[in-house]
Amino acid sequence: MQQQCQSAFTKTHQAMGVGDGRSTRLLGWDRPPPGWVALNTDGSVVLSSASAMAGGILRDSNDRFLRALSANLGDRSITHAELARIYHNLILAWEMGARKVRLQTDSMTAIAIIQTNRDNHPHRTMAASIRQLLERDWEVTLEHVFRESNYVADHMATVGHSLSFGVHVVENPGPNLPY
Repeated sequence: MQQQCQSAFTKTHQAMGVGDGRSTRLLGWDRPPPGWVALNTDGSVVLSSASAMAGGILRDSNDRFLRALSANLGDRSITHAELARIYHNLILAWEMGARKVRLQTDSMTAIAIIQTNRDNHPHRTMAASIRQLLERDWEVTLEHVFRESNYVADHMATVGHSLSFGVHVVENPGPNLPY
């Protein structure tokens, strides 16, 4: 799995021209306060196949890589992908022991669904699962960010297109993860 991720990172970087003398930077990424981690999440759906992907990255207040996630979610809607990326990344943050998390997503729709408790919403089960996670003994803030601030999470979601079904965690960024 690690080799698949590395290969996907390398292909993405080659396509973007990374390593040819140009540099890549996150635009607008804001470090979390000391003691907090930043959790950036993103999702993607290939419309021709309805294939949904999720991605995310955890970094500390010194911009150190902690973990990343790529997920191939199968045949899902974009709204499901937006919620699933938040869910899977929160699980990852909890399991690694993060207790102060600044979750950043470019999906205002996902934030609205999580913050409103509507029994008739088609994604109410996933939203309820996220709310249950948020009720654990930790501090989590949900923040909207622009897509440009979410580049690495977008990259991780893109990597999911080349992976088998399921959630894949990356513990070592390797040379090709653009964080």
